[in-house]
Amino acid sequence: MISLTSEYALRAMIYLAQRVEQWPVSGRTVAEDTGIPRKYLQTILSDLVRARILDSSPGRGGGFSMVRSPQEVMLSEVLAPFEQMPGSRRTCPFGHEECNDEDPCPAHEGWKGVCEQYAHFLKHTSVHGIAFDARGSDGGKSTKGTKG
Repeated sequence: MISLTSEYALRAMIYLAQRVEQWPVSGRTVAEDTGIPRKYLQTILSDLVRARILDSSPGRGGGFSMVRSPQEVMLSEVLAPFEQMPGSRRTCPFGHEECNDEDPCPAHEGWKGVCEQYAHFLKHTSVHGIAFDARGSDGGKSTKGTKG
């Protein structure tokens, strides 16, 4: 449902959230520890800096840190530079010329529900919620770290 670029962005943000006390973390370290190709990751991290989600410190001892705490950064913000957010699509992904509530395609109601749930998850789940709660004893089912 998301691009490889977005997957890598999420992976890098989770990695940084789990290492707040080590900020700034070098791009090289993030790449090596997450298995993300370094040049590809550099582009992603630069996009997140431009989106004001990350801050970068140049030079020896420099690296990347989050502008806000991981609890305040929602997954939708991390994906926004790379993905068209659910509900913003203007054309029917199934090729129906006029697809809306008044003139739906055969998949409209089901797809609309999927998109609404996906958007809600992204808007109400923090990076912290995934970075820490997913490793908890409840198998990631906890609502801690989510809003709403």
